[in-house]
Amino acid sequence: ADSLVFTKNSVTGTTTPVGPSDPMPVIAAVTGAVSTLLTASLVGAGAWFALSKIPVTCQATVTGTGTVTGTVDIEVSNDGVTPIATAPLTINLNGTTTASDGGVVNAPWKYIRANLTAISGTGAVVTVLMGV
Repeated sequence: ADSLVFTKNSVTGTTTPVGPSDPMPVIAAVTGAVSTLLTASLVGAGAWFALSKIPVTCQATVTGTGTVTGTVDIEVSNDGVTPIATAPLTINLNGTTTASDGGVVNAPWKYIRANLTAISGTGAVVTVLMGV
């Protein structure tokens, strides 16, 4: 089993957990922690994050003016490069001014990311959070 290693930012003094051989940030290292996977107003995938615990919960929220919609695929991978073909979780959002929904990823994949595949509405922004 991999153990966590922490790096310290010399400017801010904050510490960040990283895997022993992973260049990607490790999230979900502490039970009860919430991490932002993505904040976006344009379609596209966020960065990969290494997982250290499962299950994880993912919540997406879209905000804007009037009718707002968004679709987010929660993607997983064991290599941190190519997501598997079928996302284990797709979150569909549709509301007036705001909408939120989510689900659980319960399989032990090594990496996770959020991919905003659709967004519409005046000033629409989607934020995806992950918790353990």
